[in-house]
Amino acid sequence: MLVERGLRVMNVGVVGEAYAIAAHYLCRSGAIADDFVTNERLLAIIIQMFEHGEFNKIKLANKAIAQFEAEELV
Repeated sequence: MLVERGLRVMNVGVVGEAYAIAAHYLCRSGAIADDFVTNERLLAIIIQMFEHGEFNKIKLANKAIAQFEAEELV
């Protein structure tokens, strides 16, 4: 599904699938709680990367996981 955000069009499917992959991994590793609430920080990371041109869901998920974990250490 495509959603218009300002002048940009966002493929919600890619963002949603990337979020699902990253959230599943982070839940399994214990970095985020295993609940049904969306982690806003993780979602913001994925949306930011998507808006900067990354459209591959696997790359989005992997980069978001790396950034999320790096921010946890700081």
